[in-house]
Amino acid sequence: MPGSAQPSTEASAHLEEAWLRDLVETLCSIHRPTASKGERRAAEWLLAKLRDHGARGEIELEKAHGTFWWPLGLAAGGAILAGIATLRGHRVLGGALAAAIGAAALDDLPPGERRFRRLLPQKTATTVVTEMGPADAERTVVLVAHHDAAHSGLIYHPAIPELVFGRAPWLLERSDTSPPLMAPAVAIPALIGAGALSGNRALVKTGMAIAAVSAALLADIGSRETVTGANDNATGVALLVAMARALAERPTDNVRVMLVSTSEEALCEGMQAFARRHFAELPRKSTFFLSADTLGSPHLLVLRGEGMIRMREYPARSLELLDGLAGELGIDLFPNLRLRNATDGIFPLAAAYECVSLCSCTDLKQPANYHWPTDVPENVDYGTVADAVRLTESLVRRLDERWL
Repeated sequence: MPGSAQPSTEASAHLEEAWLRDLVETLCSIHRPTASKGERRAAEWLLAKLRDHGARGEIELEKAHGTFWWPLGLAAGGAILAGIATLRGHRVLGGALAAAIGAAALDDLPPGERRFRRLLPQKTATTVVTEMGPADAERTVVLVAHHDAAHSGLIYHPAIPELVFGRAPWLLERSDTSPPLMAPAVAIPALIGAGALSGNRALVKTGMAIAAVSAALLADIGSRETVTGANDNATGVALLVAMARALAERPTDNVRVMLVSTSEEALCEGMQAFARRHFAELPRKSTFFLSADTLGSPHLLVLRGEGMIRMREYPARSLELLDGLAGELGIDLFPNLRLRNATDGIFPLAAAYECVSLCSCTDLKQPANYHWPTDVPENVDYGTVADAVRLTESLVRRLDERWL
């Protein structure tokens, strides 16, 4: 590959692990629940850091509900009411209610429209939108991370995958997809609706039981504190700042690079807002998206696909480009993993852009310390973060040199 497509070597301060760690530690010192004053403070800090390196841009404010446990918890509660109505002989009412709840729950999962949550209390979320490079460039690379942090919850306990895969190592070998944690949101009303339609009371009771467990787990998440959020996703924010530093030292000639950070932990509400504001001005044929999320586990990876209910495969051409660049840089990517949750990459993926999602995992094929109190700066693998920056810079240099 021509030298111009390679990451910076003569000015590699943006790859120094101590400097990357300082960025992560600084962001983690801010308590930043989704759509909170802390999130706004984190956005202001990030905007200042990006502007220090010459980025042009601002913070976009958006109305957002800011949780997922309330809309999905209310849906689970409504499903229980549908089940009660069905068991009491009101099968038509129960079935109709279950169908409506199922449609609302499915719509609340990204990349849905989220109509129900718009009826719930709203807060103000922040999206940092900046750019570097020639403003009139015909081609655009959009780098996306998120600066808010998640609530913890028993469902995220790290002992669960250790127990499961410890007792069934064959399952780890065969698994290339994370557990479908949000599947009950759709399965619950489907079971109750099927029971109402067929008169099968066992199906209705099964759906109600799952709904009760789901509501309890969601309530547990809502009652917990926000974690520090080092791996998820101060590491992605550090990548944005590192890329701004690299591009300040060596600007692009032919592509505009957008550096975007969203409010993500309430099921990607910030990225949905960004899509509404900006996708119309970003042509599919000349725009490439890279989502950077949880980059601090031991193994860097490029997701092959993602989707909470429907699995969407990432474009083959985009994957081949990242795989090839990683090979040229000597970066080993953990192979063939898919996500049953969602990163911000789900929106450009659903909109048919060329795009990739850059993540990381442990030997158990899980993000390290995911949504757990141990997600602190000292538990981040900064070598993986530096490799993510190298790979991202190589992508930008390659697309600046020649498009897909």
